[in-house]
Amino acid sequence: MTKEILIHQIIDVLSHAGFVVSERCNIRPRSFDIAARKGEDLLLCKVLFNIDGLNEGTAREMKYLAEFLGGSAIVVGAKTRNQRLEDSVVYMRYDILALSVQTLFDYFVENVPPLVAAAPGGLYVSIEGNVLKEARTKEAMSLGTLASMVGVSRRTISKYEEEGMDASIDVVIQLEEIFEIELARPIDILTPPENKRSRKDQGDRKEIPEQARPPLPEDSVLNMISVLGYDVFPTLQAPFKAISKDKSSVILTGVSEFNTTVVKRAHLMSSISEVTKSQSVFIITGHCKLKSVESTVLIEKKDLRKMSDPDDLLTFIEERKERE
Repeated sequence: MTKEILIHQIIDVLSHAGFVVSERCNIRPRSFDIAARKGEDLLLCKVLFNIDGLNEGTAREMKYLAEFLGGSAIVVGAKTRNQRLEDSVVYMRYDILALSVQTLFDYFVENVPPLVAAAPGGLYVSIEGNVLKEARTKEAMSLGTLASMVGVSRRTISKYEEEGMDASIDVVIQLEEIFEIELARPIDILTPPENKRSRKDQGDRKEIPEQARPPLPEDSVLNMISVLGYDVFPTLQAPFKAISKDKSSVILTGVSEFNTTVVKRAHLMSSISEVTKSQSVFIITGHCKLKSVESTVLIEKKDLRKMSDPDDLLTFIEERKERE
């Protein structure tokens, strides 16, 4: 299987599941390959034949873009090291969830979530600790007795019940057979375990921790946008140079002189902005021959200088869209 085939399979699965899928990011470098949305669920998907090809820098950018846009970052691939990805198993690379196309299909089309996570040392399952404790108590079975039956320590059983510690597949099977119950906790691909606590604490806010934010580059245009009152988050591997955000809007922001590459990037930005429900703007540092490319508005730098706050920029964008 080639990466090209893999990408087509992923797009087919997401489309079949009812997602609206952006055009492929075919400009290098790229932190993600496609954006996809279904209702409030937004995915930024990186496609790698071997998931070990994900590097820390790309993962970091994927994570903060996903958080900033209110979505989830995932990697879909075919193999790890010298073996194929197992179906119904999720893998983690730099805190980003990775999975096979079949697992993606099972989750979004068949509504069958994965139960098993790969980790150093083997495959593990998260246990519904309260269910285990209730079943053991109902049978009047001590921690020690249960521990002896499954071949673990008394303390380990206690951690399963109180802390939700992951267990090996063999242990989970034994526990489920003893009590004739289901204990495996389904894995939510849209909210990996590592992110659940932080999202719950943040409520509806999608803010990026200071340590995860890249520094603002020495770029006069991005600094001008920042002065207008936007939080500006530069990117290194996306089709746009930054994301700009204020209280009411999110703007995919490109910066360049006008050329044929700008038109290509603006076309791609339009597709991504429609999926991510954001605005799309390209700031042109010199003369611009076009007013817009699809839904991406092109603004000359001299016009940006005339603006004093976010409302000026949004008004300019909306007026130009209406004219087009």
